[in-house]
Amino acid sequence: MSAAHHARLPAGWSASPRALIDRVVLITGATGGLGRASALAATRAGASVILLGRKVRALEKVYDEVAALRFAQPAIYPLDLAGATPNDYAEMAATIEREFKRLDGIVHAAAHFSGLQPASNIAPDEWLRALHVNLSAPFLLTQACLPLLRDAPDASVVFVLDDTERMGRAHWGGYGVAKQGLAGLASILGDELENTSIRVHALLPAPMRTALRRAAYYGENTLALPLPEIAADAVVYLLGEGAAARGKVLDLRV
Repeated sequence: MSAAHHARLPAGWSASPRALIDRVVLITGATGGLGRASALAATRAGASVILLGRKVRALEKVYDEVAALRFAQPAIYPLDLAGATPNDYAEMAATIEREFKRLDGIVHAAAHFSGLQPASNIAPDEWLRALHVNLSAPFLLTQACLPLLRDAPDASVVFVLDDTERMGRAHWGGYGVAKQGLAGLASILGDELENTSIRVHALLPAPMRTALRRAAYYGENTLALPLPEIAADAVVYLLGEGAAARGKVLDLRV
């Protein structure tokens, strides 16, 4: 998207303790840097979070951190996005409806990145996995949850992007293609749902201290970068009713 389609976080904005009160939010990639930080930030803002990830033990660790805040009780939903089918997403949506009776937000923080390499060296299975986890899974999961989101008076879907200009360069492979496609998906869904109670947002974080960043920029001192908490605060903003970045990319880069 061009600069005209980018928005900034309002100056001086900070999440209030009740910004997401009574809301149920599903967070994919909940054991990753941004996913974990978003789960903690959303919980502090009053939301009940559903932690989705593929490793139960790692999910349990995040669960304990969230539960220790003594706000709304979190939940765990183990699911490997790489192998998930439409039936798995339908079952997930049915479980959320049965257990929570509602869904007010989705944060697509899950990502799969296996390293920089020339396209000629990418194994077919790795190419398909990158496209599935980073692009097809967000679409299928959102599609399965649309009926629940439509029932909410104000719902939000947050897609986490990466620098699309950089993603179109050499060696970014399936991850780069998927992230460019994800920007397109956010734009298409945002247009289709413009006149509904579902807000579609795209978030472009600034460089932050995560495992994915270390894998992609191995010559960089990742420890000098800020933690994902800044981006997590922006996630809370987008999940909240007052978010004004509908139809735009919330760009956190300086």
